[in-house]
Amino acid sequence: MGAGIGALSSSKKDRGKGALIGAAAGAALGGGVGYYMDVQEAKLRDKMRGTGVSVTRSGDNIILNMPNNVTFDSSSAPLKPAGANTLTGVAMVLKEYPKTAVNVIGYTDSTGGHDLNMRLSQQRADSVASALITQGVDASRIRTQGLGPANPIASNSTAEGKAQNRRVEITLSPL
Repeated sequence: MGAGIGALSSSKKDRGKGALIGAAAGAALGGGVGYYMDVQEAKLRDKMRGTGVSVTRSGDNIILNMPNNVTFDSSSAPLKPAGANTLTGVAMVLKEYPKTAVNVIGYTDSTGGHDLNMRLSQQRADSVASALITQGVDASRIRTQGLGPANPIASNSTAEGKAQNRRVEITLSPL
């Protein structure tokens, strides 16, 4: 894209040079976003060490997987003290990086009725968002969604698999 803008904004004679300058500018901007997310990821990995929360990267997105045993009691939406403490660390990093959108998604296992699981997963996502907002993260950056038993990461046929599926994921994306 930068190359195209550079080429279009240059005279016919200097179009190739303009394309190179535009490409370099586009790469610098893209690299800036990558660096911004790299530094944020490193800080989150440091804060989440030993909490049970995994930090993964998908392109420019950072995904925090907060397992149910860390965050909530079974069939419950209020945060456990350990989950609230973990979110304090997340909030500290998010406040330092305000150009990051925060998408909080709650999940359940397949036990129980669909409507109950949808409601519980939304309540859990809202609890996490509320804790982040209470810690000073701007509410306008945060979106929540409850997906119930959708997108399982393990089989719902075993107790261990069900436990893995009961989770909250926080996806951080550059604004």
